[in-house]
Amino acid sequence: MTRRGVVGGIAAAGAAAALTTGTPAAAAEASPAALVPADPLLHLLRRATFGPSPSSIAEIRRLGAAAWLDRQLNPSAIPDPVADGVVARLPLARLSIAEIRSRVAAGTLKQYSWDPMWQLGWAAVARSIWGERQLLEVMTDFWSNHLNVTCPHGDVWDSRIDYDTMIRRYALGTFADLLKASARHPAMLTYLDNRSSSRDAPNENYGRELLELHTVGLAYTETDVKSAARLLTGLTVDNTTGRYRYDAAAHAVGAVRVLAFQHANTTTAGGEAAALDLLDYLAMHQATARRIVTKLCVRFVADEPPASLITTLIKVYLDNRTAIVPVLRALFTSAEFAASIGAKTRTPMEDLAATVRTLGYGPAATGTKFLESLYWMVRDAGQAPLGWGPPNGYPDVAAAWASPSGLLARWNFHLSIAAGWWPDTLVRPASLLTGMVGALPATYGALVERTALRLAGIVPSAQQITALAEFYGKTPASPLRADDPAAGWMYPYLMGMLLNAPSFAVR
Repeated sequence: MTRRGVVGGIAAAGAAAALTTGTPAAAAEASPAALVPADPLLHLLRRATFGPSPSSIAEIRRLGAAAWLDRQLNPSAIPDPVADGVVARLPLARLSIAEIRSRVAAGTLKQYSWDPMWQLGWAAVARSIWGERQLLEVMTDFWSNHLNVTCPHGDVWDSRIDYDTMIRRYALGTFADLLKASARHPAMLTYLDNRSSSRDAPNENYGRELLELHTVGLAYTETDVKSAARLLTGLTVDNTTGRYRYDAAAHAVGAVRVLAFQHANTTTAGGEAAALDLLDYLAMHQATARRIVTKLCVRFVADEPPASLITTLIKVYLDNRTAIVPVLRALFTSAEFAASIGAKTRTPMEDLAATVRTLGYGPAATGTKFLESLYWMVRDAGQAPLGWGPPNGYPDVAAAWASPSGLLARWNFHLSIAAGWWPDTLVRPASLLTGMVGALPATYGALVERTALRLAGIVPSAQQITALAEFYGKTPASPLRADDPAAGWMYPYLMGMLLNAPSFAVR
């Protein structure tokens, strides 16, 4: 047993028990608003990004909430050199369908290879941690779950990368455009079997998920599903190119009715236009508006969001013809959002990204092994980026992630990342203590307080400070010397325990 094992496996567990009462969800339910600072700027950062970083805190304090939000809602104007530089190391994560197939034809990539999809998952980690366009990354993640196509998944080997590109293009546009782009994308058509749907044998899989998951929810009948499936026939994938095409010969003609939508659907040539009319109708449906804004409120406000905010945002959504930016602006500037401090907890992926972001660690200078390591860490915690199997996307409520094994996985990667054990190539301060809190604090109590403020933005209670000082065999008033282990090789354990605390688990 190494000293790392002794300290990490025994002593740290005792001190951590003083910081939390169980899972992040359980801890947050105890007194949510008291777990995090009341600062509205930090509240906005915790929700609209993958977690505050030293640079993002400085930026929002310089710009103010309104200007910071305006900037994030216009991501094309934001330079993103660090994330772009890291993603550039993942060339397969940026390929079009044609480029993937060209590489297969040239023999430089195996047909059905999952390598591009693995790289896409690693790129999602990089962007969530080091990306400057944080709200775009959050919304890309949101829509990737709402219109889920599992990655990696064997059937979308050539199209899943391009599907991610499409999601990014429309993530801050209109939902109607996003829905129509998804409906005509080879990845979605393959994943939900519409590419094999024909007038002689309509496949109902995509028609059902289009209604139940993507738009109106459970406000449909089996007749609606059958009608939608018939109208969507002909939307398929060219087997030679792998790209979308409309096959008029496969389209089922005949009048259809889906909810209140009616179409004569008299010609095969007009089948694609008829299907797009249905998608426009569904995007503007009252039930779709409620479903979309409710999911946005669950993501950004609370697991059980206020009905008043949902009602307000439904009107904004419909008045703006499904445009997402006005909805987000109204959400983030609402009284309900301001009052929701402490009402959300981080998912494993958000926890991992927030850990690296709050530490301020940079990406390794070369290579991608550090990204792969971070990916496997969060996969072991239950949330590999883009990796949810069913078509409904990852859940975004605390209860879904409340488990002892999941909590342990988070605790393990908190300490491992903070200490630089693994990944061991992230760029960290030469001296962790001075890099985190500056000059050597005078006492153990001051060490705990300043480190907690740096990592979570809030000072622990007197009981917690005492418990953490006792971990080092000291009291809060004990003098701290430069050659004390607490200021050197044992300092990462303090960082890890503070990251294990409920104050860090809250989004």
